[in-house]
Amino acid sequence: MISTLIFDKDGTLFDFQATWGHWTGEVLAKIAAGNATQLNAIANELRYDLDKRELRPDSVVIAGTPAEIVQVIKPHVPEVSEQQLLGQLNELAKSAPQVEIIPLGRFFETLREMGLNIAVMTNDAEEPARAHLSEHDGAIDVIVGSDSGFGAKPDPDPLLAIARKLGVDPETCVMIGDSTHDLRAGRSAGMKCIAVLTGLATEQDLRDFADLIIQDIGDLPDILKADHVFETT
Repeated sequence: MISTLIFDKDGTLFDFQATWGHWTGEVLAKIAAGNATQLNAIANELRYDLDKRELRPDSVVIAGTPAEIVQVIKPHVPEVSEQQLLGQLNELAKSAPQVEIIPLGRFFETLREMGLNIAVMTNDAEEPARAHLSEHDGAIDVIVGSDSGFGAKPDPDPLLAIARKLGVDPETCVMIGDSTHDLRAGRSAGMKCIAVLTGLATEQDLRDFADLIIQDIGDLPDILKADHVFETT
């Protein structure tokens, strides 16, 4: 029996490129402060297309933590400390425009009516994540970020921490995400894994790590109501 759904945030609940593509360009422009050479160098390291204002599929921004992103940027801005950069990124991230994959209010309400716990585990920092999900505070039981003290995906520890917080068996939890980081974490935690195709990873990328692949989270309520939902992979 399924007790709990644990969602990734970006690429799963929110459209990744629509949210972070534009935001990344603005942030890099602020960091480079008018230095075109520096801007191009950082964008290249982050695998960010300045013309298209898009992150490439191999960018660290997609599944990496803010601290990992800072490690990539730092060599290009030696005059700024890692802590300053991290603080700047997290503060700017709170105001990043969020584009929901589907209307989340009704979606979460439906899941609650089904008697399910709802949690979010993101490799983003916890404070920006809470800002992004503030409209849905009443529906989400637990929000964990990469800086919440439990580690980051693909390690299973943050997912196991969520299960402990909710007092549920990990085997009754389902991890839903758009990246191999999400699914590897879920598998290692002994949870079922559902992949969505709303991120930058392809079905082929995700196939070996998922118990089930769906187009987007909007398919979840009907799928979870079905008997033997995980028997077909």
